[in-house]
Amino acid sequence: MSVTLAGWLDRHRSVPRLERELLLCHHLGLDRAALIATPERPVDPTRLEHLESDARRLAAGEPLAYLTGERGFWDFTLRVTPDVLIPRPETETLVEAALSRLGSGDRVADMGTGSGAIAIALARSADVMVVAVDTSAAALLVARDNAARLNAQVTFVESDWYRELAGRFRMIVANPPYVAAGDPHLAALEHEPSDALIGGSDGLDDLRCIVGQAPGHLEPGGWLLVEHGFDQADPVRLLFETAGFTAIELVRDLGDQPRVTLGRWEDGHGTD
Repeated sequence: MSVTLAGWLDRHRSVPRLERELLLCHHLGLDRAALIATPERPVDPTRLEHLESDARRLAAGEPLAYLTGERGFWDFTLRVTPDVLIPRPETETLVEAALSRLGSGDRVADMGTGSGAIAIALARSADVMVVAVDTSAAALLVARDNAARLNAQVTFVESDWYRELAGRFRMIVANPPYVAAGDPHLAALEHEPSDALIGGSDGLDDLRCIVGQAPGHLEPGGWLLVEHGFDQADPVRLLFETAGFTAIELVRDLGDQPRVTLGRWEDGHGTD
């Protein structure tokens, strides 16, 4: 007996409706409008086995983006794998704040690029030169593929933060690991790479490094922008103040949560 679209969706009610629909669309090559318009359409039996397998994985907590291999970000779609963190809408707040402070020809460094989301968004949206850094060779393979597919001019560097980064930049942006080890929210993120999530016992280890060493890599008047947890605004601001940044500002995301701290390096006399 054939299974209809409506019947399959009903069968997997333990999975959120939107995720069920998107998984079905992915496997059958449909859009959501077709699901709504033709609920009695039969599911292709040759695709049912893989569809059922992915539905079980989804119900067990595996992220939809890893099952479909893609995630939308900014105005494009990225390829994602378990080697990279799944881009979140909150990170678009960082992109918006960066674009408002960039000028033509500026050099930008994206620290911990992962899938390349931030670097690609900046390269496609502004006349800037972008260098994207990650310590993971596997992540850089994904990021390079995304940049090539999306025709984004980005230079990629494998480096432990600033270690292999040459020259100075008008702007440094970063969405580093900032979840504290032992944070209860990590249980829901078990399928994503822990080294892209966990920033030490208090979640600030990588932010300390990025903020503390940024002056040695910024031009005079250059900007540093970092994403952080909603409850980390005060300690991150202190890191900026200690490093000597001025014009420090906190930017909230669309959910009105503190999400990005930025500051300006005025004199450019930092140390590497």
